[in-house]
Amino acid sequence: MTLRLSTVILPYRRWHEGGGSTWTRAEQLGFHTAYTYDHLSWRSFRDGPWFGAVPTLTAAASATERLRLGTLVTSPNFRHPVTLAKELISLDDISGGRVTLGIGAGGTGFDATALGQEPWTPRERADRFAEFLPLLDRLLTEDAVSYEGDFYSAHEACNIPGCVQRPRLPFAVAATGPRGLRLAAQYGQAWVTTGDPKLFEHGTPEQSDRALRAQADKLADACAAIGRDVGELGKVLLTGFTPDRSRPLESVNAFVDFAGRHRDLGFTELVVHWPIPDSDFTADEKVFERIAMESLAQLRA
Repeated sequence: MTLRLSTVILPYRRWHEGGGSTWTRAEQLGFHTAYTYDHLSWRSFRDGPWFGAVPTLTAAASATERLRLGTLVTSPNFRHPVTLAKELISLDDISGGRVTLGIGAGGTGFDATALGQEPWTPRERADRFAEFLPLLDRLLTEDAVSYEGDFYSAHEACNIPGCVQRPRLPFAVAATGPRGLRLAAQYGQAWVTTGDPKLFEHGTPEQSDRALRAQADKLADACAAIGRDVGELGKVLLTGFTPDRSRPLESVNAFVDFAGRHRDLGFTELVVHWPIPDSDFTADEKVFERIAMESLAQLRA
């Protein structure tokens, strides 16, 4: 099974003060995809600089040639399918068909209240996501769409010429619950997880591995229920949120061990955070670059 290594670059630096050069360096290092968070702000970065995902990815598309680009992840928290579809089609065109949309149901952070609304309950998030994703799928594959739903509407929304990638750019659906996994099975070209959040503080790597295997088994069941081969979906782990935390980035050998464990669990893509000093994503940049350039070759040896 081929394992890909990708990175996520948080949009906290001005483009001309190092933000742009990070994306070009990601391409030079050979990462498969460079993603960014699609938030209005995020956790400890709330009171500092933070830039929008789509403009950042547009600039990154112009600064790179081969690197795939994407969100990890977009959510309905402050998005509407009609406007998001137009932005994605434009971004896919500018990049020459190098965009992946990571997308999930959203959460309860700053995005959930920035537009002045009360945070949605888990059920409300699931209900909205179940309507958002199928409508977005239609908007990206049909020339014109009209739709009236419980949460979202579209009236003769035109999206000509559509995506460069056909029939549309790929969806990487973040999900762990039954409804989200069913959506991943139906609409996803990949599935995304960060592991079991209940294990982050006090769990062990062994417990995390079992939890990830259980999630993957549920995805397989969701695929089987609609007659789809689960092998058609990429399996993406966004690292840094399992009990391993940042330890895999301490050395090339540590990362090779971590990557091997998760490849054996069926994952096809691991995503590591680009180092950010004085944050949860602190890491030695030289070691990080060696991991990017050397680890997968060692894993195949």
